[in-house]
Amino acid sequence: MAEERNLIIDTKDALGEIVIAPEVIEVIIGIAASKIDGVYGMRGTFANNVTEFLGRAAHGKGVYLNQEEDGLKVDIYCYLEYGVSVPKAALEMQERVKQQVLFMTDIDLIEVNIHVVAVIPEKLPEPDFSELFPEDGEENE
Repeated sequence: MAEERNLIIDTKDALGEIVIAPEVIEVIIGIAASKIDGVYGMRGTFANNVTEFLGRAAHGKGVYLNQEEDGLKVDIYCYLEYGVSVPKAALEMQERVKQQVLFMTDIDLIEVNIHVVAVIPEKLPEPDFSELFPEDGEENE
């Protein structure tokens, strides 16, 4: 059943076939999209967040592939940094994703849809934990 989703690349040689799992393409897309200037991060699921919390990177998060009759369509859900031109970042993301997938897998994406989920404001300074949680001896002072 999982093999039905795999993508088979046509080769002109008689050496055999090349099969690529959709998860591989999702990882390629996720890495290419997150490298764009102004992209804060990719939207993930609860499982992705738990995986990252445990120390393992989830590069395919926020990327959803759809195999249509005429080719592959991809939907990318991302967060952008405040102050970034949304159309400029989205167009650059579309171009880079399409280019990287074509370069690495020889698969041409027919659609790259960018969904900006949120704009993240500038990072707030991290709190000083010594002020929030004073040591036992410092409380009485």
